[in-house]
Amino acid sequence: MHKTPAYAAPNATSPLAPFTVERRDPGPHEVLIDILYCGVCHSDIHQARDEWGGSIFPMVPGHEIVGRVAQVGSEVTRHKVGDAVGVGCFVDSCRTCTQCEAGEEQFCQHGMSATYNGYERDAMHRFDRTRPTYGGYSTRITVDEAYVLRIPDGMPLDRAAPLLCAGITTYSPLRHHGVKPGDRVAVVGLGGLGHMAVKIAAAMGAEVTVLSTSESKRADAKGLGAHDFAATGDGSVFKERARSFDLIIDSVSAEHDYNAYLGLLKVGGTMVLLGIPEVPAPVAAGVLITGRRNLTGSMIGGIAETQEMLDFCAAHDIAADIELIDIDAINDAYERMLKGDVRYRFVIDTASLGQAD
Repeated sequence: MHKTPAYAAPNATSPLAPFTVERRDPGPHEVLIDILYCGVCHSDIHQARDEWGGSIFPMVPGHEIVGRVAQVGSEVTRHKVGDAVGVGCFVDSCRTCTQCEAGEEQFCQHGMSATYNGYERDAMHRFDRTRPTYGGYSTRITVDEAYVLRIPDGMPLDRAAPLLCAGITTYSPLRHHGVKPGDRVAVVGLGGLGHMAVKIAAAMGAEVTVLSTSESKRADAKGLGAHDFAATGDGSVFKERARSFDLIIDSVSAEHDYNAYLGLLKVGGTMVLLGIPEVPAPVAAGVLITGRRNLTGSMIGGIAETQEMLDFCAAHDIAADIELIDIDAINDAYERMLKGDVRYRFVIDTASLGQAD
């Protein structure tokens, strides 16, 4: 076992603080990874503060992990020592259900094993849950090779980390809904998810418009690759842009009026929800029926699709826009995230956690 420096939330109301976790030596099909960088996702805050319920404490957050393989098990074939690799939002699944066999492990019928705030599966008895999982706010992690991603050569490792959640969360619905050159795509919100949606949709050839409550983000939107920008503050945009878009990617987690945005879709258009507001939002049947519109949701992608996303981003020179921080700034980073004060993803330099033994 490897005693590993980490940062943990001891409970839902206390700040994150130094902690130590034990990482096992890799089994036959596992790899031990030296974590170099870990992105800070808004869901880290939700779960560390038990805003969704069911949080497991002490909790080591972090599911946007990039590092290098330090040790491999005796039967590992996919990765070797020194490889740049990533770990996303889950580290295991049942592997036998319809969804797992289809490469959609994120929808495992028996529940994926989340990278943190979840439980590991017993190696022999796949449906038995054992120890809690601890995430990437740490210097090491041991993961089955089948759930480890290859980081393409040349991709900056710190800016690659957020792709393991923010990247795949936006790539998956764009890919699933078949975005192609010339499609009119709107992105609601320009944060960690939104800025990746803009970059990826533009690389797919879509005509991208950013919809934001903040006029101050106009220049950033254009710099990220958006073709147009509309401020939604006074509400006029909902009349002026009615029936304009083929697809809307809604990345906002705060409460807002879905019906207003649905009216921006063309007949047969689709709006995809990525955020989870704390208060359920009402949806009027009329706005769907009168335009044969679709309202759907999307999560992350499976392992194969996540690797596809990484390769796509490498081919199009796409990476996240980040602010690199030391671990002792994490509590301040959480507060800044809640204020929208980050362009556009915090990433922890895990060297600041010190050297593991």
